[in-house]
Amino acid sequence: MPATASTPPLPHPLGVVAARDGSPGADVAVLAAHADAVEVCVLGPDGTEVRTRLPHLDNGVWFGRVPALTVGARYGLRTHGRWDPELGLRHNPAKLLLDPHARGIVGQIALTPEIYGHRVDAELRGDLTVPDDRDSAPFVPLGVRLAPPSADLRPREDERPRVPWSDTVVYEAHVKGLTVRHPGVPEAQRGTYAGLASPAVVEHLHALGVTSLELLPMQAFASEIALRRRGLVNYWGYNTLAFDAPHPTYATEAARRAGPEAVRDEFRAAVAALHEAGIEVLLDVVYNHTCEEGPDGPHLSFRGLDEATYYLRDAGGRPLDVTGCGNSLDFSHPRVVQFALDSLRHWVSDYGVDGFRFDLMTTLARTRDGFSPDHPFLVALAADPVLAGTKLVAEPWDVGPYGWRTGQFPAPLHEWNDRFRDSVRRFWLTDAREIAAGHHAPVAAGRGLRDFATRFAGSADTFDVARGRLAGVNFVTAHDGFTLADLTAYDRKHNEANGENNRDGSDSDTSWNHGYEGVDGDVARARARGVSQRNLLASLILSTGVPMLTAGDEFARTQGGNNNAYCQDNEISWVDWELDDEQRSLLEDTRALLGLRRELAVLREAGHGPGVPPREQRTDLSWFGADGAPMGVDRWHEADRRTLVVVVDAGGRLDADGVPLASVLVVVNAGAEAAEVVLPAGGAWRPRWSSVADRRSRPVAAGRGVRVAPWCLRVFTSV
Repeated sequence: MPATASTPPLPHPLGVVAARDGSPGADVAVLAAHADAVEVCVLGPDGTEVRTRLPHLDNGVWFGRVPALTVGARYGLRTHGRWDPELGLRHNPAKLLLDPHARGIVGQIALTPEIYGHRVDAELRGDLTVPDDRDSAPFVPLGVRLAPPSADLRPREDERPRVPWSDTVVYEAHVKGLTVRHPGVPEAQRGTYAGLASPAVVEHLHALGVTSLELLPMQAFASEIALRRRGLVNYWGYNTLAFDAPHPTYATEAARRAGPEAVRDEFRAAVAALHEAGIEVLLDVVYNHTCEEGPDGPHLSFRGLDEATYYLRDAGGRPLDVTGCGNSLDFSHPRVVQFALDSLRHWVSDYGVDGFRFDLMTTLARTRDGFSPDHPFLVALAADPVLAGTKLVAEPWDVGPYGWRTGQFPAPLHEWNDRFRDSVRRFWLTDAREIAAGHHAPVAAGRGLRDFATRFAGSADTFDVARGRLAGVNFVTAHDGFTLADLTAYDRKHNEANGENNRDGSDSDTSWNHGYEGVDGDVARARARGVSQRNLLASLILSTGVPMLTAGDEFARTQGGNNNAYCQDNEISWVDWELDDEQRSLLEDTRALLGLRRELAVLREAGHGPGVPPREQRTDLSWFGADGAPMGVDRWHEADRRTLVVVVDAGGRLDADGVPLASVLVVVNAGAEAAEVVLPAGGAWRPRWSSVADRRSRPVAAGRGVRVAPWCLRVFTSV
């Protein structure tokens, strides 16, 4: 039945939608379950407001028609009701609040007392018992009602790359940092959404072998007050303000001048262009907390609307923070689950995004009794028809009680595998450092070799085999921590630029500076560091699981030893594309390794399908010692064993064209001395790659020995 002038508004969807009777106004629905009234305030160019009180209330949602909220209008919300912060009641009509579902925003947050819901002194410490009657409207961001996008920018399902997990190579990058210094990107597009899809960037990703570009947070975010006071900003973006709007400052200057619709369309166009190039777009999303900080933080959106519903509180009613960011959203409440799902669908349906990496996802799966793999939010993700087929990746921990949950999330979620990161770093760096110094304690009882083999084989001790061999997203580095180059150049963090007296950031980066802290120009040391970098990259790319690279690691980007560059929007964090000879050499090796992974199907098999054992028995993997004899139980426990041969057997299978699949043999010598390694039976083996320069290319017969340099990983394929 068509809408008419008498068609009543509805309490759903939440946010702003075009009036159902076709009038210029909008229907608005706002969750404010504990408020006595909610006003929608439309602001004119001179700051004057047209206020409309929402007349209807249903199940905690205030809703109604707002005639003044036409396309392009700027607006905010005001709530009336009880002020009792101890109960999560912070209704203060003096504070103009951002619609949590706003799809476009304008304005910036100023560090002034007026943005708080309570009185604050010069040091920004407030008396929560006293509401503040100063109007915050001039100091806060505003929502903007956007016009529908043009038809040519609406995403189409048939244009999605839909890369299988078995072929996926994730590349984690920062929207600005990736391109702001790239000489091949047009100057006006550097550091922007448009720059992501520029031919120079696409060419690099293609040549490297990347299938899926994962962007650090680009939902509109704000900088923490403590950072602003130190003259810094939140560069990474894990401090979300508007979950349905792209961050405005990542758009080109022309788009920013044109307004929120142009910002939206620029990101849409970038996604479409990347899709056309066959590259998926994944978003790093932060639904675990908001930018409103702790209990004495600013009133910008959620806190002033319905803190008692949105934010997590303990059994005694006190605010509970399991994220370490000042607040945590309460996913035990159905409305919070609804909010996150609505937002995810928006990015998939309206922008064409291909998947998400969920920051601190344990928070999103907490009930009143703690983490649950059957949490309603996880069930809804698995069952949602809009999100079906998207890539969903959990960061499987938070800082709350029993927060580390790697391996415990259900399908279809994949998970960041921090065990892979830690084991591979220890094996090639910290254990190697001790061995090079003549110490053996870190590898007592063969821990290093066993752990390394377990990670190489897919971490079956961590992930339920029913989820397949690709449940883990393997990584050696991420945005958080040392870069690959810095792992091999620093034993200690150097975060002085962050203004926290080097107290911030991890104190355990499992790194090895190879005898000197920083860069000293020593050629031999630089060469040794390059070998370690290649060993780490080869372990990542050749292992079972989904590999994730951090932007710039492919050519040894450095942050000068800063392992927590979250507040460094400058050359410390930005990718430098001016490469020296050694960086170009590493880039070529990274491309070669990813080319081998793409070529060799046995490295990418998911472990699903007929004939796969119900338990992980990896009959396609065989392990041998340097003498060519199989690794028995006793050998795995030999404390000084650092040489290993693994064969990934194709079993005589054929590819789609009837060509026999190649088997793969990997030799690992993680010791300080060269090793004579006998290649196991199975035919001849052709050298394909080595982390230490080796010009030999002729096949080696099974049963013959090859000399393997210290700290070396070599790859062979069957002939």
